[in-house]
Amino acid sequence: MKNKLKKETLFSTAVLVAALGYFVDIYDLLLFSIIRVPSLKDMGVDAEMIKTYGEDILTWQMSGLLIGGIIWGVMGDKKGRLSVLMGSILLYSLANIANGFVQTVDQYKWIRFIAGIGLAGELGAGITLVAELTAKEKRGIATSLVAGIGLSGAVLAFVFKETFHWRTCCFIGGGMGLVLLMLRISVLESELYHKMKNQAPSKGNFFMLFNSWARFKRYFLTIMIGLPTWLCIGILVTFSKEFGEALQIKGEIDPGKAIMYAYVAISIGDILIGFVSQYFKSRKTALYLFFVITSLFILLFFTMLRESSPQALYWVCAGLGFGTGYWAIFVTMAAEQFGTNIRATATTSIPNMVRGMLAVMILPMFKYFRLHNDYLEAGIYTSIIIMVIAFFAVWRVEETFGKDLNFFEK
Repeated sequence: MKNKLKKETLFSTAVLVAALGYFVDIYDLLLFSIIRVPSLKDMGVDAEMIKTYGEDILTWQMSGLLIGGIIWGVMGDKKGRLSVLMGSILLYSLANIANGFVQTVDQYKWIRFIAGIGLAGELGAGITLVAELTAKEKRGIATSLVAGIGLSGAVLAFVFKETFHWRTCCFIGGGMGLVLLMLRISVLESELYHKMKNQAPSKGNFFMLFNSWARFKRYFLTIMIGLPTWLCIGILVTFSKEFGEALQIKGEIDPGKAIMYAYVAISIGDILIGFVSQYFKSRKTALYLFFVITSLFILLFFTMLRESSPQALYWVCAGLGFGTGYWAIFVTMAAEQFGTNIRATATTSIPNMVRGMLAVMILPMFKYFRLHNDYLEAGIYTSIIIMVIAFFAVWRVEETFGKDLNFFEK
């Protein structure tokens, strides 16, 4: 009885700390998108260049996430899940404090790049730890709670942006991270990792994801499943001000407010999808349902908002957020696809590969279409291609509901 109570306490602590960690992670990750316009204006950037510099800084941040996802993932399997949680949060906390002192666009780019590297470790290591501590039948619900609570960090970022100077918002984000670092001390490493340490033939070998066609296929398809999230957040919502102008929306649009609406809805979706997946006993069915919702709101975004109001745009952004509120199940599937010896490598790198795809695939695709078409057509063509890829990936990926995680990759 005592052992059972101890396990339940350790599990509850891990879920709570992982959720708070992801809360701070999302606050810091989305902070630039929320303070993009006021911060660049305050630094003296011409109004016509805010869009261009904003895209460049976002690309640097996402590139950092791409690189950091590999570094922290490998460390998570070689040194343990907790070492990643400690190291990553220290790096991005210090980077965000430094962000409050930037004076030039070049400094801004480098600091967001370093912050991106730090931010890359939080989610994958947290979800890996929670997934390994949870009974397989309830795994989806536990990870959904982590993501659902964590994603509300974007709401706090918007509230603080409305209350404080943008530099103060950076200091607050870094401070919250350092406080969270203290809470990490109460979390213990997973038993599966301890069992694996002296048994697995190879730990944290990133190249194992590529030296087998079956593993590479799992890895690639899982990345493709996550693309609609950053299509919607990284393009449609982040640049909602520019889309609003192209749609001739009457009134001033605040991208930070659009992000807040989207992330409130994402948090709801992320909690709900865990129960949907539990009800159908299928990750894939839940994903199909949320992809349909996402597609519907993308259609509304480009067809129903012309000459409407900013409030109408915010509500459609909320719909896009709800539809892409499958991040928890997507990352849980990443953890369930791979053995314990490369689970952190896969689970940490996959969501950051998706985030990195904004910099190396989604944003360049959007820019290419924008050179040859108007702003709206570029968004429409990019959205169609990304959604087709995502639907195909879900169709081809294996079902992982209820999968036993006690296995190694050889």
